[in-house]
Amino acid sequence: MADSAVSPFLLPEPFEAWFAGRGWKARPHQLALAEKSLKGESALLIAPTGGGKTLAGFLGSLIELSERKRAANSDRPALHTLYISPLKALAADVQRNLMGPVEEMGLGIRIESRTGDTPSHVRQRQRRTPPDILLTTPEQLALFLASDHAKEFFADLKCVIVDEIHAMAASKRGDLLALGLATLASWAPACRFIGLSATVREPQSLADWLDVRSGAGEVRVLTAEGGVSADVDILISKQRIPWSGHSGRFAVPEVYEAIKKATMTLVFVNTRSQAELMFQELWHANEDGLPIALHHGSLAREQRTKVEAAMAAGALKAVVCTSTLDLGIDWGEVDLVIQMGAPKGAARLIQRIGRANHRMDEASRAVLVPTNRFEVLECRAAEAAVEAGEIDGEGVREGSLDVLAQHVMGRACGDGFRLEELYEDIIRAAPYAWLDWETYERIVDFVASGGYALKTYDRFHRIVRRPDGVWVARTARDAQAHRMNVGAIVESPMLAVRLAQFIGKEKPGEKRSVRAGLKLGEMEEYFLSTLTPGDTFLFAGEVLRLVGVEGMDALVVRAVGDRPAIPSYNGGKFPLTTFLADRVRKMIHDPAQWEGLPDPVREWFEIQKLKSTIPPADHLLVETFPRADRHYLVCYPFEGRLAHQTLGMLLTRRLERMGAKPTGFVASEYAMAVWGMEDMSEVDMDALFHPDMMGDDLESWLDESALMKRTFGHCAQISGLIHRNLPGKEKNSRQVSFSSDLIYDVLRSHEPDHILLQAARQDAATGLLDVRRLSDALVRIRDKIDHQALTKISPFAVPVMLEIGKEPVSGASVQDAILGEAEADLVRDAMS
Repeated sequence: MADSAVSPFLLPEPFEAWFAGRGWKARPHQLALAEKSLKGESALLIAPTGGGKTLAGFLGSLIELSERKRAANSDRPALHTLYISPLKALAADVQRNLMGPVEEMGLGIRIESRTGDTPSHVRQRQRRTPPDILLTTPEQLALFLASDHAKEFFADLKCVIVDEIHAMAASKRGDLLALGLATLASWAPACRFIGLSATVREPQSLADWLDVRSGAGEVRVLTAEGGVSADVDILISKQRIPWSGHSGRFAVPEVYEAIKKATMTLVFVNTRSQAELMFQELWHANEDGLPIALHHGSLAREQRTKVEAAMAAGALKAVVCTSTLDLGIDWGEVDLVIQMGAPKGAARLIQRIGRANHRMDEASRAVLVPTNRFEVLECRAAEAAVEAGEIDGEGVREGSLDVLAQHVMGRACGDGFRLEELYEDIIRAAPYAWLDWETYERIVDFVASGGYALKTYDRFHRIVRRPDGVWVARTARDAQAHRMNVGAIVESPMLAVRLAQFIGKEKPGEKRSVRAGLKLGEMEEYFLSTLTPGDTFLFAGEVLRLVGVEGMDALVVRAVGDRPAIPSYNGGKFPLTTFLADRVRKMIHDPAQWEGLPDPVREWFEIQKLKSTIPPADHLLVETFPRADRHYLVCYPFEGRLAHQTLGMLLTRRLERMGAKPTGFVASEYAMAVWGMEDMSEVDMDALFHPDMMGDDLESWLDESALMKRTFGHCAQISGLIHRNLPGKEKNSRQVSFSSDLIYDVLRSHEPDHILLQAARQDAATGLLDVRRLSDALVRIRDKIDHQALTKISPFAVPVMLEIGKEPVSGASVQDAILGEAEADLVRDAMS
């Protein structure tokens, strides 16, 4: 339920004076939220970036605590407010910003943070004498709940503040956090829940997610009034717009000029490998010696902290970054955001734009830089969505079963649980409101024994029921193993990248001893396994040469190289949102919207219409054509790379049965191409793309799919069936994969309806396989297939054809040269 953010509430004198002393006045939504908080009511505040959401969330707690301090309350120390942030850096930033007014008003309030980096002695002190306000993350809350005397620790809790709630709710982290909040609601009857969110498409769904006490709509939605529209431009480079690729190297000179004119610029890219490449390109263009830094999640924490401090001090001109700087940290000097490549979603773009001019009453300035022709359309669609105030986003998701298993184990590791009481807690969490008793019992049985097929293995027995009916961890070692593996994010196996320190003097014919030195950060084991000693690669903004791998360390030296490999990271690739994909389709199919497009793109569309066709927006274009000694089938669903990869797997199986002899496929964000030895132009396309492929074809493919095994492996780790970290040792990726693959095969053979297989199939719907999105697309285009049998490649097919054979690890300059030759050949055939 939504309420007006206009409030007659008046701040106490010290707070009013503090605002006035800075020439400020509390905004209506800040006063309204403070009033509800002081009444003990839960609320969700929706406000644009720079609207003072964080201060609004804390106002009620600060006022309440200051009054308690003045009353000289002599009660034992107790935690009053728990603040939960998706990022450790955000918690630290909030602590800095909050301590200012607290100290200036002399409130005497103790504020501390607790993250994975907090020393153990500080954690122990926080347990003995809790601060008034504790700033933490979802994972740390899960660890708290899995600790002894957790219920007693939280008994006097009065307020929970969940910041950037929109960034967590529709994810497994959100599932874990919702379960934790439902537990706190049970343990702390007087606790209120405050949610802080940027502008979202469905505020009520976030309010429902936050309503962990009753599920009866008690969380009120407050919406901030005002705000200034963002100033968004698209940089159409004077250089030729590439047909394919995502590097944006061609636009670097113009990006550099924009950086020079701004005070401080954030250059956002969508992956860590793009960040490394773009930083190098800007550094080479940096004739003026501007202070430009790099920031992404694989860099060492000390390096990220150093960059953040330099940003806060206004000492940098630009920072090349990934999603690590997406969320609400206030970098006051930033006045320009540059998005390299399409943002993949309107909500993500609005979030990133808000990093510039982090003030509600000033327009944020952003420049989008499309890196290929299709991205010009995606950037235009995102720009139009922002101007129209239309935002993409998901509602409350169905909670994951592997996360639920982890929560059950966590509760057993703490004070223990009774079966019926825990069930009541769980179904108050919105993601698990659907949970029936039978599924719940299966989850508890899985945590207790591993399930029917695994009962005979003692190591899968992790919890036991005491005579008094309370379920607890079977051994202290089981509890410790759980605490070492808490969390809903499965990181790819990483190796520490460290500078090599050579021992002694070099002697002819003898190999010098080497040891690990300064840590530069962490990289995925997969990428490093593709290199051999002596190979160079980009990392931490430098060219490094691999010396060798020792245990969990990759030892390197600084080097110079013309063709360093670009790290390939599995994480960080965003799929094109359904909302934005729909806008792109409509733009392509509406010639009236072509007018604002660059001349090369408009010409591309016109020749496509002449050589093939551009069907209605709700139809699917399928083209078949011969090229060299192969026959190709290309379609353009615009559903994102994950859904297209699944479609390619299923289509090749179906084409095989039809006798078309497919030999491979490739998928991009926008299209999918299959090739084979036989002509595919006579294939019945309506039958080929029939939604029934999501039945038996999908099931048979999932049973043998490596991606499904990988999905199961992730579920096994999150559920606690397999532990990567164990007391005294850490498993490497091969050991983890071997264990999960063995269990997967056992369960498929002996218990195909096992709860963890069910969890993996649930994951496949929206995870690595994006099955649900593909299914919806096939239903939408049923009997609406527009097939064009062509004699040669079409203009639209050029970008996806350039994806064939592309190697992600090759040096950027080499890759660009190879692509340039292939592109010239394909474009000549398509456009002539």
